Amino acid sequence: KMKYAFQRQLNLSFDEVDSKIRYTLQKQGFGIISEIDIQSAMKEKLGVDFRRYRILGACHPPTAHQALTEELEIGLLLPCNITLWENDDHSVTLSAINAKEMLSVTGRDDLDELASQVNTWLQTAIDDV
Repeated sequence: KMKYAFQRQLNLSFDEVDSKIRYTLQKQGFGIISEIDIQSAMKEKLGVDFRRYRILGACHPPTAHQALTEELEIGLLLPCNITLWENDDHSVTLSAINAKEMLSVTGRDDLDELASQVNTWLQTAIDDV
């Protein structure tokens, strides 16, 4: 199985994890440019109850600019997604995309260094929560 995420399970409330990951991402130079509340979307679109689940789209502007300058189609792989969801025991699972694995689909080895740097920032943000 491909390891496509950095993941942690935390014994903190959903709101605490949400607040902390936003802060630690900001410290690493990321901004949140999109966010999807899956629980609300499932209720609204399907009328079903779903656990608290949020997808945050994190963007590191200088790196995004560099990647898009290299290859416009990389926009399909942006932003870097961070997910958090509440487990049945009320712990929270926090995940960040593995940028190196994600960008490997481009077949461009010249992007490895860029992806490795993004991974360092994302891993640090996850670890610091």
